[in-house]
Amino acid sequence: MCPNCRAFITSSDRTCPYCNQPVGPRAIDVRQPGQILGGLIPQAHFTTILILLINAGFFFGTEYLSRTIGENQAIAVLGAKYGPWILQDHEYWRLVTAGFLHGGWLHILMNSWVLYDLGAQAEQVYGTPRFLVMYFAGTVGGFYMSTVMHPMIPSVGSSAGIMGLIGAMIAFGVINRSSIGRAVRNFYARWVVYILAFGLIPQFSTDNWAHIGGLVAGFAIGYVAGSPVRSTAAREGVWRVLAAVCVMLTLWSFFLIYRNFPTPDQLR
Repeated sequence: MCPNCRAFITSSDRTCPYCNQPVGPRAIDVRQPGQILGGLIPQAHFTTILILLINAGFFFGTEYLSRTIGENQAIAVLGAKYGPWILQDHEYWRLVTAGFLHGGWLHILMNSWVLYDLGAQAEQVYGTPRFLVMYFAGTVGGFYMSTVMHPMIPSVGSSAGIMGLIGAMIAFGVINRSSIGRAVRNFYARWVVYILAFGLIPQFSTDNWAHIGGLVAGFAIGYVAGSPVRSTAAREGVWRVLAAVCVMLTLWSFFLIYRNFPTPDQLR
């Protein structure tokens, strides 16, 4: 990837064919393994791995609770999206926590597979602070739209945040007016069609309103985010602050799960 205009180039290019900027080793090989777990995890995957681990932790917690109170109630007490609880009881933290819950092995495995590949790509293009903001905005925006459009239907899943990242990648393709930018835009646009079409299959009952809301939120953030390479120190500082706010809000939402967790008598 060109360090100046962020266009995709080949490994043999020494000068970007789009902006004529000389490129160096970092632009040619951006996926060198980091020192995480002795290099077993590529640096670009680190943030994504953390999200996947959180998802896995909540999934196993859901499975454990399901043995005693049933899957539906377990998902509910751990923070599922449900319109009346959010709009009437003002449990707005569910707009965040719902994105870390999954309803079954197929659900979490499919979302984890997509997030593992997509997360690294989005983080390479936008950098970690923008990545975190996009994922957070996709999650909250997706479940907010789902709450407004389908308030009586509970829903969970990381696909809202995933759609936020897809929307951001489409925004990158729209802004980058090169042939590769068009290819990126068209590639992820096809992903949107596949995901929304998959959501129409009755057997899977996925929440397409959450998908659409996440897509719109991610596209909006991606469109205004710009490139970290061509940015200024002040602008990057703003994105780091925004990312920190998103992380703190997520942690606060996790704390509210604990604070609002029902007593054993209430779980019976």
